[in-house]
Amino acid sequence: MADKEQSYANHGRIVPMYHYVTLGILQLTFIGSCVNLYLSWGDHTRFYSASLLVTLTFGTMLTAIFARTFALKAQDRAIRAEEQLRHYVMTGKLLDPRLDVRQIVGLRFASNEEFVALAQRAADQSLSAKDIKQAVRNWRADTYRV
Repeated sequence: MADKEQSYANHGRIVPMYHYVTLGILQLTFIGSCVNLYLSWGDHTRFYSASLLVTLTFGTMLTAIFARTFALKAQDRAIRAEEQLRHYVMTGKLLDPRLDVRQIVGLRFASNEEFVALAQRAADQSLSAKDIKQAVRNWRADTYRV
């Protein structure tokens, strides 16, 4: 089955096994461990193990969230470098230093024909990443994202 053509409307990436299954399991486990801790509050034989379960579940949730965040940050750094190179190849100059990483990430979807002008407009008008992506007329798909 062929993938749909990427556009602003469908470019967001959801990984069902991560976003729904893994995070769902972790949320339910955390809630259950908190209930267990509450129910064992006066029971000194269960309290330590119940508090340990809450702590470990919370730590696992943080690990899952940070793993995703760190991967996205590394991807943003790579995109920034790629777009700097693309702009340099097209113009002989680096991107405007007024552009932040989020804006540059938004520019990655612009076709070569509109990239330079849109980058200048984004810097001059302080466009948000969302505004930049919505301004793209000829979408350049990015299917290798995290």
